[in-house]
Amino acid sequence: MARLRKFAGYRRLERPYTRTSKYKSKSYIKANPKHTIVRFDMGNQIKKFPVTMELVTKSALQIRHNAIESARQTCNKLLEGKVGINDYALKVMAYPHQILRENPLAAGAGADRFSTGMAHNYGKPISAAARLKKGQAVFRLEISKEKMVTGRAALKRAQFKLPCDCLIEVTMNKL
Repeated sequence: MARLRKFAGYRRLERPYTRTSKYKSKSYIKANPKHTIVRFDMGNQIKKFPVTMELVTKSALQIRHNAIESARQTCNKLLEGKVGINDYALKVMAYPHQILRENPLAAGAGADRFSTGMAHNYGKPISAAARLKKGQAVFRLEISKEKMVTGRAALKRAQFKLPCDCLIEVTMNKL
């Protein structure tokens, strides 16, 4: 399996990687790569909780789907182990709609015979990413007041897996 390219080239919010053409068959992306996010809702989604915590971005950027899944797994594992599956509700708020594409340039001897160079530089779909604005929530956690410390620790762990600086915003709900 090929290695993933560093995400530094895709992190900034610029014009989306789309291709428009006067020919209909060339004006859209033909492949949609699968994202690895397994579940978007975890824990007890029916019960109402008094505290809502959100992991909010400090800047506008793109986050690749595998980074969101990695953060979700670490956060959910800590919550399931220390809080219990019925005492929290975790929701992934970011969905990876943006398709990332790459134009692989061949290097080495004889590369000029099978490389297209920049003639067809719109590339092949390789991954998907979520576009987030400044102040947009990545995760939402609902939990009881007694378990707030564990919830904050879980969101802090998730923050380390994301390629951005984040804040944890706490809101008290009226029940």
